[in-house]
Amino acid sequence: MRLADNPFYVLGLRPGATRAEIETEGQKLLGMLALGLAAARTYATPVGPRPRTGDDVRRALAALRDPDRRVQAELWAQLEPEPIAPAPAPAGFDALAALGWRR
Repeated sequence: MRLADNPFYVLGLRPGATRAEIETEGQKLLGMLALGLAAARTYATPVGPRPRTGDDVRRALAALRDPDRRVQAELWAQLEPEPIAPAPAPAGFDALAALGWRR
């Protein structure tokens, strides 16, 4: 198991996460990816940000449902991931206008 592909990093969770937290986060990420939300497209790892796909999330969920694979993932997920800096908004971008608000 590669460090950057660790299921806990893919899901954005720490090794102490409960089974319910894992399932909830996985389903949330799958929904966000289906909607094309930028916030779900990358995840933080100790070696820098990585792209995230629906298949990555499904593989992570499958790995963490297996007790033996989960223990292995827990051992490798002890390092804190590097935070991902938010992408700057394009010049002239008006978030309220993008949401349909008028000034």
